[in-house]
Amino acid sequence: MGLKSEALVTALNLEPHVEGGYYRRTFQADQQPLVETANGPRYLMTSIYYLLTTESPIGQFHWNRSDIVHYYHLGDAIEYSLIYPDGKLETVVMGSNVIAGELLQLHVPGGVWKASRLVTGSAGFGLISEAVSPGFDFADMQMGDRQMLGEQFPQHSKLIEQLTRG
Repeated sequence: MGLKSEALVTALNLEPHVEGGYYRRTFQADQQPLVETANGPRYLMTSIYYLLTTESPIGQFHWNRSDIVHYYHLGDAIEYSLIYPDGKLETVVMGSNVIAGELLQLHVPGGVWKASRLVTGSAGFGLISEAVSPGFDFADMQMGDRQMLGEQFPQHSKLIEQLTRG
């Protein structure tokens, strides 16, 4: 791991994430009543740091039940590929170059397949935060299965192959 990304992992106390990259939960709405969902009670909101590095540059396709708002912090840009239930593909870039159309914030509705990848640059990492409502629970997340996604969205099979594990 590069010196800057290694220092960030240590300074922010991050750990490897199942989808790729590194993360740490930084907030859960402990002072608010839990929200009842179809899958049980959840915090009203949770938040994490999420870091992609040149050594772990991809957040594999995954699906979340809850809405997520992403906030770009620093480093290289991060490209997001979003596949909506109707098969529409949207590609956006989060980064600091807002003049070029990069986003500082990105909302991903629950029920959308999402993958991310680091855009190679001089920093060697990209750091964001995510706020999730109702709060994140691993029971509300599904990792993308390459075969299942390829069958469901054959028009995006090449992208799915690049952003899922075999």
